[in-house]
Amino acid sequence: MRLNILITASEAVPFAKEGGLADVVGALPKYLEARGHDVRVVMPRYYKVDRDRYRLRQLPGLLVVPMGIIGDMYCGVYEGRIPGSDVPVYFLEHEDFYGRDTLYERDNKGYLDNDNRFIFLSKASLELCKMIHFTPDLVHAHDWHTAAVPVLMNTWYRHGQYLSQSASLLTIHNMQHQGSFYEGAMDVLGIGWQHFTYLELEKENQVNLLKGGIYHATLLNTVSQGYAREIQTPEYGWGLEGVVRERAGELSGILNGVDYEEWNPETDPLLPANYSAADLAGKGICKRELQRALGLPERDDVPLIGMVSRLVKQKGIDVLAQALPRILELDIQLVLLGAGEPWAHFYFGGMAASRPDRFACRIGYDNALAHQIEGGCDFFLMPSAFEPCGLNQMYSMRYGTIPIVRATGGLDDSVQNYDARNKSGDGFKFWDLNAGALFDTVGWAVHTWYHDRQGIKALRQNAMGKRFTWEDAAAKYERLYLEGMRRKLGEERFRQVTERRSKRREKSSEDTREKYQLPA
Repeated sequence: MRLNILITASEAVPFAKEGGLADVVGALPKYLEARGHDVRVVMPRYYKVDRDRYRLRQLPGLLVVPMGIIGDMYCGVYEGRIPGSDVPVYFLEHEDFYGRDTLYERDNKGYLDNDNRFIFLSKASLELCKMIHFTPDLVHAHDWHTAAVPVLMNTWYRHGQYLSQSASLLTIHNMQHQGSFYEGAMDVLGIGWQHFTYLELEKENQVNLLKGGIYHATLLNTVSQGYAREIQTPEYGWGLEGVVRERAGELSGILNGVDYEEWNPETDPLLPANYSAADLAGKGICKRELQRALGLPERDDVPLIGMVSRLVKQKGIDVLAQALPRILELDIQLVLLGAGEPWAHFYFGGMAASRPDRFACRIGYDNALAHQIEGGCDFFLMPSAFEPCGLNQMYSMRYGTIPIVRATGGLDDSVQNYDARNKSGDGFKFWDLNAGALFDTVGWAVHTWYHDRQGIKALRQNAMGKRFTWEDAAAKYERLYLEGMRRKLGEERFRQVTERRSKRREKSSEDTREKYQLPA
């Protein structure tokens, strides 16, 4: 059945990206479109989204957005396409809110008007339906930035022409960030103070947008089954675990996919040499070139460990900092690429300067270097405190770079621990978040490198044969959308809608066969 799907989010590749959210929003719609659905995406036009580069065209007129006590606000709307597809992307142009160099913060401090910026995004996404005459079967919101969408759909837009029959899905990519603001944000939402309760939007005397979205969404999901379980516990729920447990029956986990057109060692143009599982000679070239580029001794025999990460506590960099002196006593080389907390820049930069024979550190982000680390390293390290899904471990497997991960969220779901006896598995996992467990697991991988070459060969082959496809994820989302519709419409109404659309599709197929005189 062909569905009308509206996806609203704060970022999407290739237009604007801060994290894995952008990868999902940039990829999933293309695969939903390939399954026959009418998918539309809405996001802000930050100044980094170049209108000429992406061939954006401005829609006629202005979009009026009711902002509660602030009054009506206005924005222009530009239309583009997700590259490689016909999926429309509608960019909201509002200079005061989005005419900034960064998406959410400056100098590690969130913008003071983030509440208004993203309430505006949520409301404008729904108002856009009127402008483009689009009636969605389901509106798919992502994280706290658009978590107000399900709230608004159940209140302000409950009886609207375009949204009264629409279901909603809220995907939680990171539970830590919740969109918590002063209580006056209720007057901007404009839905009435009766919704400022401990059941809905109130948390610790503030408006918590994510909490409101969790309460109001037709269905909820996260980006791995493991994380769906974890956010129901105090350790990972960040104070909302009780709210999530109340809705456990509407919660599921769908692991993200990988864009294997970009992440493929056989064709990757950013690698100095390409290679495959059948012929790994190019991987050795990639290793030597990476060592040369980063000033490390060019050694084939030493295990080269890579890490590409935001340097923040979520990624376990505090634990890595504690374990690093011991790790560097091993006969290994370590490469780190990333940026984040200022102390980490100084610490890891200083350690690299003191051990240039074993540790290279580059502060910042370089996409070409990220690909070269995946291609040139033997192991890839992800000691995350929590990881809703994670993508680098998936990239690493495709590149024959064996992941060393903490068993949390999507890392636990996607990596199978090595079994030396059966030569099964595709990585190394540890559970306890401390320097000792991290060091021991790195030591286990290094010992395997030096003393179990058949095991390393098996690990690489196992990893390179594994796939995490968006085709599979899109099929799962399709089933979730249909379930959301069923719950929103009720069994009888849902049956009527599906039957009517099936007959319409059959009639369209018949007309096409008659027009072109095709056999039935």
